[in-house]
Amino acid sequence: MVGEEIKIIEHKSIPEGVKIICGLPDVGLVGVIAAAHMISKLKLEEVAYIETDLLPPIIMLENGLPKSPIRMYGSKEIIVLSSEVAIPSNMVSLMARSIVDWAWRKKADKVLTLGGLPVPNRHEIEKLRIFGAVSDESMLKMLTENEIEIIQRGFLVGPQALILKYCAEKNISAITLLAETFFNYPDPEASSVVIQALNRIMKINIDVSELIEKGEEVRLAMRDMMRRTQTELAKMRKTQEYDVPGFYIR
Repeated sequence: MVGEEIKIIEHKSIPEGVKIICGLPDVGLVGVIAAAHMISKLKLEEVAYIETDLLPPIIMLENGLPKSPIRMYGSKEIIVLSSEVAIPSNMVSLMARSIVDWAWRKKADKVLTLGGLPVPNRHEIEKLRIFGAVSDESMLKMLTENEIEIIQRGFLVGPQALILKYCAEKNISAITLLAETFFNYPDPEASSVVIQALNRIMKINIDVSELIEKGEEVRLAMRDMMRRTQTELAKMRKTQEYDVPGFYIR
């Protein structure tokens, strides 16, 4: 339908073969916080943005100029997608499809999505675990070699789930990294765990010490976004990730 489309507008040249990292709003805002930290530490420049009428009538203002709240930052090798607003539930599927289609046109080397896996006893956990899933069986070894636990069975709900699914359909190498996290509180510690896993996979070295030290400041800054994200997650039935899938008895 007219108006129900998503366009990725490039205003700087983006080469083929890049690695695309997606940090979209989800439980604990793990991906959002991780993406913002990466953009800052790697000094990435804005290279593209998402344009759509499916978002509420909202813009970001920076130095008096209007900006899209969903943007891409990058270098010659890495593109980081970040959103500064909660993604409406009715937009998630189309947005995931648009991102993967764009990645396919760019002949992306890999698509990596960063997020959290909600656990009810998060406040009792001192050492957070990192879990992963991939778009192709041949990539499972990459997870085990980098100390990432493979999700053997379970539900995944939201943008990460659809990006992984659509990448599998298009034979794009994709990895989903999920750290244990709070369901409804911003969790910079979980974001640091995800970045450390990404460091191992991509052979890079993004320092996360500042992210951990300023954890309380980050939580306060992100609380309103977490509240709005929670509303959209409820519409997606995100709590289903707590459920245990049924088993077939043979």
